[in-house]
Amino acid sequence: MTNTTVLGGIDPEITERLVSRREAIRQGASTSSKLAAGLALASVPIAIAALAKDAYAASPLPQDIIDVLNFALTLEYLESTFYNVGVGTSGLIPASDMAVFKQIQKHENAHVAYLLAALGDAAVAKPNFDFTAGGMFADVFSNYATFQAVSQAFEDTGVRAYKGQATNLMSQPDILTAALQIHSVEARHAAEVRRLRGLDGWIIQKIGNLPAAVNAAVYGPGDPASDYPAEDNIVQGGVNLASITNYGTDPLSAAFDEPLDKATVLKIAGPFIVS
Repeated sequence: MTNTTVLGGIDPEITERLVSRREAIRQGASTSSKLAAGLALASVPIAIAALAKDAYAASPLPQDIIDVLNFALTLEYLESTFYNVGVGTSGLIPASDMAVFKQIQKHENAHVAYLLAALGDAAVAKPNFDFTAGGMFADVFSNYATFQAVSQAFEDTGVRAYKGQATNLMSQPDILTAALQIHSVEARHAAEVRRLRGLDGWIIQKIGNLPAAVNAAVYGPGDPASDYPAEDNIVQGGVNLASITNYGTDPLSAAFDEPLDKATVLKIAGPFIVS
C-alpha cells in the first residue's frame, strides 16, 4: 500500500457526516450545489467551514464548549502552520514523501477552518510559534529527520488531546462527532509519520518507562521530550486485560491511545507557542 493510498481516503471520513446533516439537507438545492462544489478536493476546508456555520450559527455555544474548541483550535493552528511552512520549504521533504505531508497539511488546514467556523467571533487569535522550541530543534526546517520527529510529537499529542476532551463535548453530539472524526484523522497522521520514520505506528508504552538507551534507539536522539502518561496502562473499563487474555503487557498497552489532559498537552506543546 502506498503512502498516498494510506492517507488518501481520510477526507470523506471527516466530511461525509457533515454533508449528510439534516441542517444541510434542509437548505435545499442552493446549498447542496455549493456543497458539491465546495467538496472538491482542493476546497475541503471551505466546505467544512460553510457547513459549520450553518450548523452552529443559530445556537450560541456554551462557554465550556467554546473553551474546549479554542484549545483544539490552538493545537490545530500549531499543526497547520508547521505543515504549511514545512511543505513550502524547498528541499526539506523528499519527493517520495511529499504527497503524505501535503495530505496532512490539507487536513490540518481543514481542521482550522472547521473550528473557526464553529466558534465564529469566539475563536481565539492565532498565536505566534517557534518551531525550534527555543533552539531545541534549531534545524527543524533544514533537517528532514528533525522535521519528522517534531511532526510525530505533534500528531501523537493531537490524538490524545482530542481523546482527552471528548467527554467535555458530550452535551453537543454533533460537535463531539466532528471532534472524534478529527481524532481519527490525527491518529492516521501519527501512524503514517511514525512509519515514515521506521517506527511502529503506535506507542508501545510510556516513554518514561523505557531505559535511556532504548529511548535513543527507538525514538532517536533529538525527539521532543514528550511524556505520555499511562501509555503502559493495561486496565480498560476497570478490567485488567492481562487477567482475561493471553497477550503480554506490551501488546495490551499498545492497543489503546490514552487520553491526555489539557495541562499535559500544554506541557508538550508549550515550548513551541511563543504567545
